[in-house]
Amino acid sequence: MSDTEMSAVAVAAAIVVVTAVAVWIWKGLNMAWLRPKNQEACLKRQGLSGTPFTFLVGDARREASMVEQAKSRPISLTDDYMPRIIPLILQTVKDHGKTTYMWMGPKASVIVTKLEHIKEVLNRVYDFPKPPKHPVVELFATGVALCDGEKWSKHRKIINPSFHLEKLKVMTPAFYESCSEMTSKWERLVSEQGSSNEIDIWPYLCDVTSDVISRTAFGSSYEEGNRIFELQEEQGRRLLKALELAFIPGLRFLPTKNNMRMWQIDREVRSRLKEIIMKRQRAMVSGEAPKNDLLGILLESNSGDHGMSIEDVIEECRLFHFAGHETTAVLLVWTMIMLSHHKQWQDQAREEILEVIGKTNKPNFDTLSRLKIMSMIVNEVLRLYPPGKLLGRTIEKETKLGEDMTLPGGAQVVIPVLMIHRDPELWGEDAHEFKPERFSEGISKATKNQVSYLPFGWGPRFCPGQNFALMEAKMALVLIMQRFSFELSPSYTHAPHMVLTLHPQFGAPLIFHML
Repeated sequence: MSDTEMSAVAVAAAIVVVTAVAVWIWKGLNMAWLRPKNQEACLKRQGLSGTPFTFLVGDARREASMVEQAKSRPISLTDDYMPRIIPLILQTVKDHGKTTYMWMGPKASVIVTKLEHIKEVLNRVYDFPKPPKHPVVELFATGVALCDGEKWSKHRKIINPSFHLEKLKVMTPAFYESCSEMTSKWERLVSEQGSSNEIDIWPYLCDVTSDVISRTAFGSSYEEGNRIFELQEEQGRRLLKALELAFIPGLRFLPTKNNMRMWQIDREVRSRLKEIIMKRQRAMVSGEAPKNDLLGILLESNSGDHGMSIEDVIEECRLFHFAGHETTAVLLVWTMIMLSHHKQWQDQAREEILEVIGKTNKPNFDTLSRLKIMSMIVNEVLRLYPPGKLLGRTIEKETKLGEDMTLPGGAQVVIPVLMIHRDPELWGEDAHEFKPERFSEGISKATKNQVSYLPFGWGPRFCPGQNFALMEAKMALVLIMQRFSFELSPSYTHAPHMVLTLHPQFGAPLIFHML
């Protein structure tokens, strides 16, 4: 090759490199500044105001600082804990009105609190889909709760039958078995100290709900399922750590200690689930395996041309592990804390249990369904302590909301569930108080048929496992209250905080008394 040709090649290569760098810089600038400023201008044209955009990070630093500041102050059970959980949303709504915006990184997040807007967003599932998953989230879970479009529709149709009431009746003995094992442990702990003892219930509730999920999802393979749950628990903690720095481009590709462990857990969970699935498939072929647990239903669907792939089944099992365990454990811990503080409701619930079920009788699906006071209590706990603090939806293209508002493509809609559940305009001046009687005539009467109660979402994408979680929680509460009375320990510190759901930051130590 001549010097002239070599020179031409070098020039061409340089042009390619310079062009690639220019494109990369342009994309970075567009993501970090130009697109957010365009979204901001669009929102201002709609008459909205919100927090000013800060280059790349948005309100991330400010929110972290507000959370840390709120957590540094102790609170009591009767205090409003929302400043610990959603301080930025509270402040933004206070400063800018009920429909406003803030910034989650370089993306506008439109806060929606008007009920007509909430109803519209949750009903129009194709106009307001779930936010796109950050790739690192796929190392934790995907499944029906996180997918959209045709895939969501197909998976939802396949999964829904596994939560029909007839299926729940079949699963109730598994609920009983797991919950009975937990209360037997508590009986031994209390009897060791005579007739009363302090127990931190939080780790036990996490264990029992994971055990129930493993039994009902995997049947005879539930012990293997428990190991998967332990791995998923660790993965959840590492996911939170990764998401704190998710706005840094390319960080997820680097072999950091956290990333490498997440990759390792992902491989192990997939491998273990695939082994359970293949084992069950062989047993189903020979007619030796149940088909009425979640895994059986998913694999039955896989037999046709329009069923799920093995990868899809793996993802649904991972999601079921997380969502089923977290929701019920959180519901149980806050219910027991509330009943410890409001002893009159604990007494009323126990009286109803003794009347409907008895002190020593085994609860079943039908008797659990007849516990009206228990339902009122559980509904009120879910209002005051919903598992998730908000519902998020994305806006893929410029989209109209309501009669006179057009939202920019690339932005998000945020529905602050916690704020809606505690809004005095919707629930009365006693909105922050624990008053189960507000649900004495059911949810529709309590909400006046408005979209103001969202612990399991609303509309076509409401959580299909709602009845599963409620029935499991009732089983655990019945077995506990048949055997014990309980009260808050002097060492209890009221500190709700968000992990992936609403956890008690310092556990939940209660004093148990044998009955």
